[in-house]
Amino acid sequence: MSGPRRVLLATHNQGKLAEIRPLLAPLGVELLSLADFPHLAETPETGATFEENAAAKARAAAAASGLVAMADDSGLEVEALSGAPGVRSQRFAPSDRERIERLLGLLRGVGPPRRARFVAAVAIAAPDGRSEVVRGTVEGEITEAPRGEGGFGFDPVFVPEGETRTLAQMNRQEKNALSHRGRAFRLAAARLERWLEEV
Repeated sequence: MSGPRRVLLATHNQGKLAEIRPLLAPLGVELLSLADFPHLAETPETGATFEENAAAKARAAAAASGLVAMADDSGLEVEALSGAPGVRSQRFAPSDRERIERLLGLLRGVGPPRRARFVAAVAIAAPDGRSEVVRGTVEGEITEAPRGEGGFGFDPVFVPEGETRTLAQMNRQEKNALSHRGRAFRLAAARLERWLEEV
């Protein structure tokens, strides 16, 4: 077969695509996104867990495109909020800025350490319906105010354990080395390599 194997990342988020592409580069795959398939809609996140959401999105994308597909679902679990926003992180507020403002508002008066963890589940699915899910996490704390211009989502208010900078203050390579999504996609890349040999 000529040319690189094509893999579909089931997202329209170009920031996420830019983060993931270097993690899969060693496999020599051509990573596509839903922007390359205008007729495909993103699957709604209606599951009760990150794993359920990721698997549903990957299976739907694989079935519709005929390609091996990957999808992730990720979010922030804050100890003082009993694990919220969790799987509802993306729906916590309409925009990144509003999500951060709402989170910091809910944590007003909560003193350090304001423990939290980022969780990412990454699913791989084949057009025949087979799927596999892996998980990556990173522990840390929520800051009093946003810091940094990089990343997206809650990155400006999350300091990973052992660090003094938020994820938004790190460059892409630094963030990928320790982020929940980086960890999950590195695990998924190892699985994907085996999958591409089989399909």
